[in-house]
Amino acid sequence: MIRLKKEPIRFLFIIIVSTILVQLADATATSFTVPKGEEITRSISLVVEDRVLVKFTVVGQTASTLDFFIIDPHGDVQVEYSRVGTVSYPFICDEAGEYVLHFSNTDMSEDKLVTLDYEIQHYIFGIPQMLFLTIIIVLVSVAAVATFILMGKPY
Repeated sequence: MIRLKKEPIRFLFIIIVSTILVQLADATATSFTVPKGEEITRSISLVVEDRVLVKFTVVGQTASTLDFFIIDPHGDVQVEYSRVGTVSYPFICDEAGEYVLHFSNTDMSEDKLVTLDYEIQHYIFGIPQMLFLTIIIVLVSVAAVATFILMGKPY
């Protein structure tokens, strides 16, 4: 009889730990060099309703600029910047798929150092994933407390 009471508690503990370990947001910060006369690309996979913030800074010896554009999953240019040094571009993904960030240094005469930082926030049913998972944890906790109370009452 005691063993039966411990099973729901163990199951609840496993569920709570699993939800905590779920990846809530993706964030990446990286630096790379774009050689003169070349173009570097970075791909990110997105789903519908993802909130994305792409930020980067360019550092060069004489000029700290390069060309930047984003290609959506259909191959269309989503945004294009020419000769920029610092960009902060937020957008909401309306088409799931692979988005490609292009850093072009084809017209420049020196290598450029790019510091890229992007953040992806996932949404579920229009609610931020973290808030959604918090609501689920609260509901499971309330159900566990109710089960504990009902199992403790003698009939």
